[in-house]
Formats: sequence, C-alpha cells, structure tokens
Amino acid sequence: MIKPIILSLLIVVSTKKVVAQERFFPTIKVEFEKTISVRQLMKEQQEGNSWYEQIKDRIPVTMVNYYNFIGDTSKSIFQPGKEVPIDPRSFYQAVADKNIVFTDYKRGVSISQKPVFEETFLVEDSLLKIKWKLTSDLRTIAGYDCRKAVGILNDSVAIFAFYSDELLVNGGPEGIQGLPGMILGMGIPRLHTTWFATKVEVNDINLNKVIPATKGKKVTRSGLIKSLEVISKDWGTYGSKLVVNFII
Repeated sequence: MIKPIILSLLIVVSTKKVVAQERFFPTIKVEFEKTISVRQLMKEQQEGNSWYEQIKDRIPVTMVNYYNFIGDTSKSIFQPGKEVPIDPRSFYQAVADKNIVFTDYKRGVSISQKPVFEETFLVEDSLLKIKWKLTSDLRTIAGYDCRKAVGILNDSVAIFAFYSDELLVNGGPEGIQGLPGMILGMGIPRLHTTWFATKVEVNDINLNKVIPATKGKKVTRSGLIKSLEVISKDWGTYGSKLVVNFII
C-alpha cells in the first residue's frame, strides 16, 4: 500500500515540475499599445506660441499606435504593427513612430532603422545601458504577473517598466532591456508616452523574419544625436526636446 502512495506522490511532484517549467517561455510574440498624451506633450513644448494657442483645441488628447515584438533569448525585433486610422483634422504628427529595432542579445548590439523627417538613419551601437532599480510594486499585464522597476536612461531620462520573469526574453519595446524578464509595460514621463502589452503569444512563434533592417544612413547613437542637433538647432526649446524622442 505504501508503494502506490509513494508512486502517486512522485507523479504529482513530477507533473508540478513540468507545469512550472512550461510557465517559463523562451520564445514570444507581444503586441504593444503605445499611447502618447499628445495634448499634454504639446502644451509643455509649445505653450506661449501664438500658433499653438490658435490650434490647441484641435490637438487630440491622446494618440495610439500598435507594435509587435518577436524574439527569443538570443535576438528580437520591435516594429510597427496594425495600423490605426489618423484623424485628418488633427494638427499633430507623431515622431519616432516608424522605428524598427533589432536586438542581438548575445553580441550586445542593436540595429535600429529610424526615419527622421526626410532622412532615414540606420543606427548600430551597443545595447542601451540603463541603471535599473527594482521595486516591490506588482501589476498584472496581459495575464502575466509583473514587477515594477525604475531607471535612468542616458544619465538623465527617467523611465519605469513592468517586467515578467515568466518570459525569459530580457527585452522590451524600442530596444529597452536589462531586466530579469520581458518588459510588458513601460513609460517615459518626459515624453508623456507609455507602451503596454495587449497580447502575448508563446506557441509556434516564427523567427524567420527576426532580422535587422539594412536601409538607411549608417551612424552610431552619438552620431544620430549630433545629426539631430544640427537639424533642430534653429527650433529652440522644442528642438532640444524633440531629440529625446529618437535617443532610445
């Protein structure tokens, strides 16, 4: 009688181990919803300008776009997803909304195609270094338990993120990474912008198209910033704030 009981216990323990292992996924596809608080952003950047006062009521409160993240523990790509109709009456045009970011986690390199007004840049550089600090705040996003982390990007830009250690890819939107799990929620207060996962897929993920873009003027991250500073040098405060949109 004892042997059957022991055998049953072993089966239960083994089953629990298999279930636990299956909860940790090395290959994923995530749909992200990017929301920009447009009216607040424009108010901060343009308040006081006569043209802004004339059109501020026609600026949308928010703007939403969708992106897809596909990858595994070695590489990933973040790129525009399903299209959202744009109100033709709107006086706001999003910037940095067509980025394609390829990340090679093993080599520690990212290759990003960034359309900037009339020119397209191909930015190849090391992965962004972010000083993360984990917190005790928890949140469920797209069905996954996540922990909040706060960090500093480029020594000056505050960022927060919610990551899940059930997803083994240490990546996130726009090439943001460096946490012990996949980032499913993220925000950059200075840009009044957030990215949150709306759907996560973990089965039958095709990685054949997880390859870097090849078209564009090749620059490093610092080279891109210098080019942007030249482009926006006559735009005053607005120009300096605009550069932040492209540094991630």
